[in-house]
Amino acid sequence: MRQELLSLPKTLAEDVARNLVMVARLIDEDPDGAYEYSKIALRLASRVAAVREAAGFAAYATHKYSEALSEFRAARRMTGNADLWPLMADCERGLGRPEKALEMAGAPEVQKLDKAGQVEMRLVAAGARRDLDQIDAAIVTLQSPELASSSIQPWTARLRYAYADALLAAEREDEAREWFAKAVESDKDGTTDASDRLAELDGVEFVDALDESADDSEQDASEKAGSDTVVTDASSDEPSDEADIADEDNIDDEDDIDDDSDDDSDDEVATDEPREDGDAVADAEIDADDAGTEGVADRQADEDADKAGAGDRESGRTERDSD
Repeated sequence: MRQELLSLPKTLAEDVARNLVMVARLIDEDPDGAYEYSKIALRLASRVAAVREAAGFAAYATHKYSEALSEFRAARRMTGNADLWPLMADCERGLGRPEKALEMAGAPEVQKLDKAGQVEMRLVAAGARRDLDQIDAAIVTLQSPELASSSIQPWTARLRYAYADALLAAEREDEAREWFAKAVESDKDGTTDASDRLAELDGVEFVDALDESADDSEQDASEKAGSDTVVTDASSDEPSDEADIADEDNIDDEDDIDDDSDDDSDDEVATDEPREDGDAVADAEIDADDAGTEGVADRQADEDADKAGAGDRESGRTERDSD
């Protein structure tokens, strides 16, 4: 790769190299991020084979099989190297063309592959057979000297795992369990989930005591259950905040009613005062009537006196006339 980058201007080569380093760092943990860096490198130096290859790997990791196949083909044309042949065949599988993958598995290019490449090609061919529901053919494809070898190679765990999985698909559970166990023995780096598959067959369920997320989930569930209980108790035994507010409103209303009652009492008192004044007026009227009655009696007495005086005067005139 460094040799290829030397053909670029120094500053450009450094920029491309930085992006390729990021692709290598992120491709396992963050394939999408690696893909973005590969696009930058591809835009800067699309005629560099290493860039095209890196772009192909990034696209393959994000399941963009058509794009990955195009980049792998471009890199192969530039270098004439057959190392990418198994990956190109697997891209054909990803595009829904298992027959094309099987055709590539029988091509002369396979003979140019090293041992690791040939094992990879065998895995791709077995996968294509399974895509076509040819389970027995897939099992036969995987049966090879590399599978039977007792030596541990970088590809051993993946080859044994694929074989065990094919046996399980063929409902040969006892044999599948045996090969999953062998896959576990050879999988020192944990590249497969063979241990989980083996435990599943044995009916064993593992609980990670150091799984903080699980503990946190259980604690959250307990706290949630506890909070639910408290809410239930509060609703059953104690009034809620809304009830308190309602009670306060009722108290305020009662206070208002009391205030209104007090106002009414004041009104009644105020009403009583005019009634007392009325009584005084009535008493005054009674007194006036009494006074009027007495006045009439007095006037009647005066009239009687006047009449008596007139009688006396009339008698005096009569007496004088007789004289």
